Amino acid sequence: MARAIYTEYTDQIESFSIDESWLDVSGSTSLFGDGKTIADIIRKRFREELGLTASVGVSWNKIFAKLGSDMKKPDITTVITLDNFRETVWPLPVSELLYVGRSTRNKLNNRAVFTIGDLALRNINKLRLLLGVWGETLYTFANGLDTSPVRPAGEEGIVKSIGNSTTTVRNLQNNEDVKLIIFVLAESVAARLRKHGLKCTTVSISVRSNELLSLERQSKLHVPTFLSDDIAERAMELFTSSYCWDKPIRSIGVRGADLVTADGHVQIDLFDGGKTEVEDLERTIDILRKRFGHYSVQRCSMLLDRKLTGFNPKEDHVIHTVSFFK
Repeated sequence: MARAIYTEYTDQIESFSIDESWLDVSGSTSLFGDGKTIADIIRKRFREELGLTASVGVSWNKIFAKLGSDMKKPDITTVITLDNFRETVWPLPVSELLYVGRSTRNKLNNRAVFTIGDLALRNINKLRLLLGVWGETLYTFANGLDTSPVRPAGEEGIVKSIGNSTTTVRNLQNNEDVKLIIFVLAESVAARLRKHGLKCTTVSISVRSNELLSLERQSKLHVPTFLSDDIAERAMELFTSSYCWDKPIRSIGVRGADLVTADGHVQIDLFDGGKTEVEDLERTIDILRKRFGHYSVQRCSMLLDRKLTGFNPKEDHVIHTVSFFK
């Protein structure tokens, strides 16, 4: 019913959650008035037709519009403009910025970045060193430079792959170092595949040396999987066959692609029994970690170098929908 109201003002409507949407009304202002006027009309209609209150953020980009909708509740329109965003947005805690989760907030706080303004004024190269490419993205958000469009109504985002990567705390010097990181990443990828009811049929890796030289490889699997061992073993095969160790490694990524539904019709491998039991085991591990924390169940190999493997890519790394960055 809310969406039906939105469609009377624009066909660019992108759902963000069950009760949040972005609307691009730039093509409707000549009919209904400016963004604030349209927001106020929608809020009024919500009260009268649906018996609901709505808080609306109005801005020139999606990040600040979302931020504005959270600033004042329960039935207020907040306008963030090019003229007032430094006074309105920059004093807010950095955790108020979209996609700044607990782990990212802690990393920024440890570098004396406490507000969105602190983030906006920080040297972008230092943010890249701290958070990788995500540091540059957050810098863009904080400075109001996001240009991602609002998708037309009815356009659905499709999950095409699931992956995680990390910049390691030290240079990786040998295959054993790489194996530890790959298993951490593979467990995260596998858990996320299971969460979404998917299996991957392709495994890919990305490797970056300490001199920022990059390598990417991928390989098809014989049977779709959401098991961490399957993903890690194929990732290690790709790595050992492709990397010659002329330089130490600083960044690794693992990704599962060409996804299929986990409960779909899959050809059973007659010579690889016990997969059902392993799948049940990994689902049980998911339950234990959800209840008692990520580190409640660990591989013994993870204890060999806790400084290197002591991170949780499934929760510490930000996961976002592909559609937002189209």
